[in-house]
Amino acid sequence: MSPLFRRKPVDLVEDATASVTETAPPDNRRKNYTPSKKELGVVTPKRVPQGRRVETAPADRKEAMKQMRDKQRIERAEASAGMRNGDERYLLARDRGPERSLVRDIVDSRRTIGSFFIAGAVIVMVGSLVKNDLVALASNVLWALLAFAVVVDSIFISRRIKRTVQARFPKTDQRMGSLYLYGIMRGLTFRRMRVPKTKVELGAKI
Repeated sequence: MSPLFRRKPVDLVEDATASVTETAPPDNRRKNYTPSKKELGVVTPKRVPQGRRVETAPADRKEAMKQMRDKQRIERAEASAGMRNGDERYLLARDRGPERSLVRDIVDSRRTIGSFFIAGAVIVMVGSLVKNDLVALASNVLWALLAFAVVVDSIFISRRIKRTVQARFPKTDQRMGSLYLYGIMRGLTFRRMRVPKTKVELGAKI
C-alpha cells in the first residue's frame, strides 16, 4: 500500500496548511508591495531653508562680539540702501506716506532754483573775502538775486504741491504747511544728493 494512503487525514490537512503558510508573503502583503524608506531604515536628510544663513555658535566672547558687529554692519547697510531706494520700512518718519512720495516726485520732476543756492552761497562767501569793493558789491547783489529767486520758486512749488495733493488725496490728514516745507527743503538739495533718491526724470508728468 502506498505511504500516502497510510497517513491519516489529519496529517494531510496539516501538511497542506504548512505549505500554504510557507508560500504566503510575509505579513499577508501583496506581492507588488513596496516597503517605505522608514521600514528599510533609510533616513531622509533635512534640507536647510533657502536664503537662510546658518550661523555657527561663537567660540568665545571675542568671537561673539565680532559676529554682532558684522550683523549690525549688514543691517545698517540694508537700512541705508532701503532708505535711498524709498523702501517704507527704512524711511524716516518725515519721508513716510504716499503724500510725501508724491511731493518728492513733484519736486524731482522739475529744475529748482534752490539746487543752485548752495553753489551761489559759496561764490558769495569767496567774494566777500576779497578786499575789493566791486567784488563785494557783486557778491551782495548775487546773494540778493538768489534769495529772491528761491522765494519765488518756493511759491510755485508750494502751489503745485497743494493742487496735486488735494486732487490725489482729497481726504488727507497731512498738514499742507508741512508738505510745503518738505518740498522746499528737498528743492534746496542737489538732485544727486537727495534721499530718498529721485524716481522720476526731469520734465516727467506727475
